[in-house]
Amino acid sequence: MLSDPIFIFGAFLCLLVLVILLFGIGSFAKGGEFNKRNANRIMRWRIGVQFVAVVTIVIFAWARAKA
Repeated sequence: MLSDPIFIFGAFLCLLVLVILLFGIGSFAKGGEFNKRNANRIMRWRIGVQFVAVVTIVIFAWARAKA
C-alpha cells in the first residue's frame, strides 16, 4: 500500500488540506487586512484540494477493490 502512487498522492493531498486549513484558521484568528483580502480565497483553495483528495481516495479504494 505504501508503494502505491495513488495512495501516496492521496496522503499528500490530505496533508495539504490540513496545512491550508490550519493556515486559514490562523489567518481568521489573527484578523486584519490580510484576512479581509484572502479569507475566502484560502478556504476556496481548501475546498478544491479537499475535493481532489476525496476523489483520489475513492479511486484508490475502487482500484484496491478490483485487485
